Amino acid sequence: MTLNAPTLGPITGPLADFVATLRHDALPEAVQRRVRLLLLDLIGNMVRGHAAAESTKPLLAAARAMGQAGGSATVFADLSHWTPTGAALLNGAFAHSLDFDDTHAASSLHPGAPVIPAALAAAEMVGASGGDTLAAIVAGYEVTNRLGLALPAGAHYARGFHPTATCGAFGAAAAAARVLGLDQAGVANALGIALSQAAGSLQFLANGAWTKRFQVGWASMAGLSAALLAREGFRGAAEPLEGKAGFLAAYAPAPDPGRVLRDLGREWETMKTAVKPYPSCRYGHAGIDAALALRAEHGLRAEEISAVTLGLPQAGMILIGSDIARRRTPRNIVDGQFSGPFLVACALARGAFGWDSYAEIAAPDLTRLMAVTDCVFDPEIEAEYPANMSGRLTVAARGQSFTRKVVVPKGEPDNFLTEAELMAKYRGLVDPVLGADRAAALAEAALTLHRAGDVSGLLALGTAPMLARLAGE
Repeated sequence: MTLNAPTLGPITGPLADFVATLRHDALPEAVQRRVRLLLLDLIGNMVRGHAAAESTKPLLAAARAMGQAGGSATVFADLSHWTPTGAALLNGAFAHSLDFDDTHAASSLHPGAPVIPAALAAAEMVGASGGDTLAAIVAGYEVTNRLGLALPAGAHYARGFHPTATCGAFGAAAAAARVLGLDQAGVANALGIALSQAAGSLQFLANGAWTKRFQVGWASMAGLSAALLAREGFRGAAEPLEGKAGFLAAYAPAPDPGRVLRDLGREWETMKTAVKPYPSCRYGHAGIDAALALRAEHGLRAEEISAVTLGLPQAGMILIGSDIARRRTPRNIVDGQFSGPFLVACALARGAFGWDSYAEIAAPDLTRLMAVTDCVFDPEIEAEYPANMSGRLTVAARGQSFTRKVVVPKGEPDNFLTEAELMAKYRGLVDPVLGADRAAALAEAALTLHRAGDVSGLLALGTAPMLARLAGE
């Protein structure tokens, strides 16, 4: 099917042309390198998310019940084979299960989890080269992040939407369409089909529901499905982004449509994507950084602390600071991931924060610290938003007050993890699941994907003999 150019729309048309024509060898060298690091980071999340998340078992069972098993597509850290859409669903959900995946601060979302699984599933289907797959991932990041900027994210949150899932469906569609080789009209058509599937609710905050990770996996599957439908000529909505009932008008009260295309192809939102050093909501990371710094600088001990105050922007208050009584009493991992009091209490008391920290969610000393921790709206921190997810921590101890403001949390592009730090994060996630040798080989395959003729070698390394032995025990 061919769409007439006028139906593409003033935003969808140029954006679709950008996606369809983006070439890996035309990307700036810095973008080429960064996307491989982002891929490596997300692979670590997918592998450990599969192995560690408490939602994995029912999700796998449900995917089988939906008929998603028995295909030829790969899911990381899994011995079974799946349909391409099933692989996108599962890899996307696992990528987001630890809340340890990459973050684009200005759009307040996680682009990698919906985009990369859709691109890999499509690439495995058609035997796409590593270079084309990486170009598709960049295209998906740009679409996802730019839509989040145009909403903007704060107003989208206020309506109860989860932008990683809503914007991510379009980014996944763009990435899959680029892998499948669709032209401008085809990409636009895929975006028009994705419009009917863009969903994601913040209601998971009410009870620590697993829907947050599921809806991101679903967005990846939805994007791949949209691209496949478009490839076969199925007609999607015209002007899906800018139309009267399109995404921007329907999902936010006062969007800025022009922000989608601003400096497209010159300013790379992919380069403005951060890698998380801690497995929790990104709005708590400035507080964790501040807690670790204050603890180290002043030798603070948990038993000395009488009060803690975490200053946040309004969006941060929504996610980790409001309803303070609930935030002080997290009951499960999801609650902990979105509890400002738990995040800073753990950092202050333990001097570290990692995935294993959630095993201590009911530790008596942390419970005491959480009870004296407050989260407040801070106008000075709000002024840093949305450019930065900043925070200010004030700790009362020894009859004194200790304060630390963190404008740029660790892992942001201006404070990015070193390659050694990123590799240490990856190895800490993957080694326990795949074994050190296989983890090292998988990392090398990710970092050299641009030279690979296809993605089969990378995906084959996502499972290991260790998994087969464990499955037989």
